[in-house]
Amino acid sequence: MFYLCGMLQRTLDAHITKLLKQFPAVAILGPRQVGKTTLAKQLASASKKETLYIDLEKQKDRVLLTDMDTFFEENKNKCIIIDEVQTMPQVFTALRPAIDEHRKNGRFILLGSASPILVKGVSESLAGRISYTQLTPFMFEEVSSKVKMEKHWFRGGFPNSILAKNDIQSAQWIHDFIETYIQRDMSFIFNAEINTRILRYLWAMIANNQGGLWNAEDYARALGISAPTVLRYLDFLEGAYLVRRLQPFFINVNKRLVKSPKVYIRDSGLLHQLCDIPNYSSLKKNTLIGASWEGYVIEEICKKLPQDIQPYFYRTQAGTECDLVLVKGIKVIACIEIKHSDSPTLSKGFFESLRDLQPKKSFVVTPNSHTFTLETGTIITTLNNFLEISSSL
Repeated sequence: MFYLCGMLQRTLDAHITKLLKQFPAVAILGPRQVGKTTLAKQLASASKKETLYIDLEKQKDRVLLTDMDTFFEENKNKCIIIDEVQTMPQVFTALRPAIDEHRKNGRFILLGSASPILVKGVSESLAGRISYTQLTPFMFEEVSSKVKMEKHWFRGGFPNSILAKNDIQSAQWIHDFIETYIQRDMSFIFNAEINTRILRYLWAMIANNQGGLWNAEDYARALGISAPTVLRYLDFLEGAYLVRRLQPFFINVNKRLVKSPKVYIRDSGLLHQLCDIPNYSSLKKNTLIGASWEGYVIEEICKKLPQDIQPYFYRTQAGTECDLVLVKGIKVIACIEIKHSDSPTLSKGFFESLRDLQPKKSFVVTPNSHTFTLETGTIITTLNNFLEISSSL
């Protein structure tokens, strides 16, 4: 099954197809403009089941759900796609009896641009009836036949950015995307009043401090607002799948550990636009390049992680540090240091983190270095190679 112009295949196709055969409802979540609607329609079409598409941004479609119980009953043999479902939380309440009265897998595909946890009114438990999956911007492996990694890193993975004819058109699309989110989309998605000035400055501040430790008080002082308000806005950005809060890993109670999360702009194209970096040549000269590469690598790795492996970072007050720690249960399976240099110099703090965490494997990920193993057992490799071998971790 192929997706969008350029015949690019999404790796989630097979996974979501499988989920539709296992659950009555499947929710595909992710930021706006990432391709959820196109993918859902293609998946529904492939199932050869009659499909209804409801777009809750359109008033005429919202009217169709005035009496949801009746609507779902009348269309019980069709696949119903409901787009921007978070804007009508009562849908989740109506789904439970609709599914229980006519339990058949693949009946509903719900598309959302916000984490259900943050949506007011979504309290109905659909455990056993629904599966949630996240559609991210394109991973590099999905576009590697069309573009080089440097281009994907600079433009990010949003379809309209990475597939634009040139950097100017890509930048224009990302600029408009950011403005639309600030001026309209965030308020619409979360049904909340949002100060556009605060949102604009906070988003840019996070970008310019990419991968920095989060301190709500510092941001609050800079913006002239309270710390709870800053946290609320950060929740919105994270809930819209635009920002990642990477949590610290706690394992050794005898160590003085950093307990604040690190915050990253998830899509590198958005990051570069927010930091006014116009092209890849400018990025190479910018002091942000190391932080940009770190965020890009973390996001590419996280996009491929199975559900039972969680990402963290590790840092102690004494300076012991590891950029990315992959954990299964409570067992550390990999420690990953991220370096933009192809001849990386590793700090004492990294090797101390290996002694603390005792990972199964350890890596240093660079853009273009040769793959080799240090005497300590740490593997130096490229991101591309790491992604290929990551499934064996």
